[in-house]
Amino acid sequence: MASKLWDSAAEALAGTIQDGMVLAVGGFGLSGIPRDLIEAVRDSGARNLTVVSNNMGVDGKGLGLLLENQQVSKVLASYVGENKLFAEQYLAGALDVEFVPQGTLAERLRAGGAGIPAFYTPTGVGTPIAEGKPEAEFDGRRCILERGIVADIALVRAHQADREGNLRYRMTARNFNPLVAAAGRMTIAEAEEVIDGYLDPEDVTTPGVFVQRVVPVANPIKDIEQRTVRVRAEV
Repeated sequence: MASKLWDSAAEALAGTIQDGMVLAVGGFGLSGIPRDLIEAVRDSGARNLTVVSNNMGVDGKGLGLLLENQQVSKVLASYVGENKLFAEQYLAGALDVEFVPQGTLAERLRAGGAGIPAFYTPTGVGTPIAEGKPEAEFDGRRCILERGIVADIALVRAHQADREGNLRYRMTARNFNPLVAAAGRMTIAEAEEVIDGYLDPEDVTTPGVFVQRVVPVANPIKDIEQRTVRVRAEV
């Protein structure tokens, strides 16, 4: 089997991204975001992108870079409160936003990755989330129909990968990454460590069948969204 390993994020993304594509991006805040791949998207110059992610990073970091470069036309997200530029573009009518409850977003990605076109959920019934969506009743409980999400390109970050695309995540950086990885027609993963041979099957979270390309992380810096410390107690 040919290796899926590429030398850099820019090379892995070249020839794959086009204007108007749907991108699903892993991460939660700045934890577990595919930083190198996001920067490669920015540098690609692709426009009119639809981005599916839990949030849009913060100003100047993460997916906020794509907003700064005016490459995003639509966002599907659960939380966007840390990004002032996002709010400005949304209020100015420059950005189409579909707010999705966090659990629903996770399930929509999972459904897309599993080949399930849609599912019913009680979350959002009777709220603006339900507007225009089919409704049905199950065991006396109202539910709305939500569509599975399949992205043109999925971008994720893993702690470890092997050359065949098997991925392992670390602690909270796991978050949305496994769901996003399965929901892409093409999935590109950046990994902090690319090992020789194969990952132990017991350590694999995302099987390589879902991943088409792997790149080693070039920039090991992990930004902290909100740093909270306490005063060291005197001994």
